[in-house]
Amino acid sequence: MTVSEYAAKFKDLCCFAPHYNTMEAEEDKCVKFENGLRPDIKQLIGFSEIRNFPMLVNKSRICDKDSRAKANYYKAANER
Repeated sequence: MTVSEYAAKFKDLCCFAPHYNTMEAEEDKCVKFENGLRPDIKQLIGFSEIRNFPMLVNKSRICDKDSRAKANYYKAANER
């Protein structure tokens, strides 16, 4: 699952947990989202301790995109 797909699913499921839709719960929401990320992305994002949800999602998407580009690069290099 890509980060974009995960973020969309996470936002959909947040409607069933109203606690996460308050400003006071922004940090909890970010921690919960981080815990569901793939380990490679979680490792890159976790040290930043981003506690603004839109920013966290955006940075996670960037890491996901970079990770996929890196994997494609090495896959192409190995095929040569």
